[in-house]
Amino acid sequence: MAKALASQGCNIVAVARRKNLIDEVAKEIAEKYKVKAIGVTCDITSTENVENAVDIVMQKFGRIDILVNNAGTGSGATAAENVEDSQFEGEVAIDLTGSFKMARAVAKKAMIPAAYGRIINIASMYGLVGNNIAPAVAYHAAKGGVVNLTRALASEWGNKGITVNAICPGYFETPLTKETLDSEFFQQYARTMIPMQRYGKEGELDSAAIFLSSPASTYVNGVILPVDGGYTAM
Repeated sequence: MAKALASQGCNIVAVARRKNLIDEVAKEIAEKYKVKAIGVTCDITSTENVENAVDIVMQKFGRIDILVNNAGTGSGATAAENVEDSQFEGEVAIDLTGSFKMARAVAKKAMIPAAYGRIINIASMYGLVGNNIAPAVAYHAAKGGVVNLTRALASEWGNKGITVNAICPGYFETPLTKETLDSEFFQQYARTMIPMQRYGKEGELDSAAIFLSSPASTYVNGVILPVDGGYTAM
């Protein structure tokens, strides 16, 4: 998604916990798209880390126009009655509380003073529906929280020149999901439960992010946009 925004001429700040990885991504983006790109390490569960990261970006660029809250985690399928407190609290801390901390810091330090900003929260179709195929109560709860966090922030900050919207991806192949999605069971599940009868392909989330961060969406605020091949339509 960062690469998609870079391709539109946006300068990019990539935030992650692993410095070597994020520096490599920033270098690749800068070289390929001829934009300024820097990597900033940050633990988004730490308020201090978040505040420091935003300060670094403001010192470097003087502004933040777009924030994509894309950090997330998942601890695998676990029946709800067997979920430990630490697992539940850990997923909520990253997926939900971390997204709020980033949005709060960026809005306060950059977007509200500038009277302009685009915040895109990455939720999930599992923030809109439940499931009994791959139990993940903590993930559902956290992403459902992101959905309504989006509406709340959109309501508060809409009169400050800031739009806040969410994308709810369906099944996309990633290094974390590839093994599961490649299984015969999930292949059949996709054919049954997804109207388009396939998983999302690389790049199919990009157009949603570009639209929500562009001048084409100036009156789009508080929208929850599933990109799921129709999964949540059934």
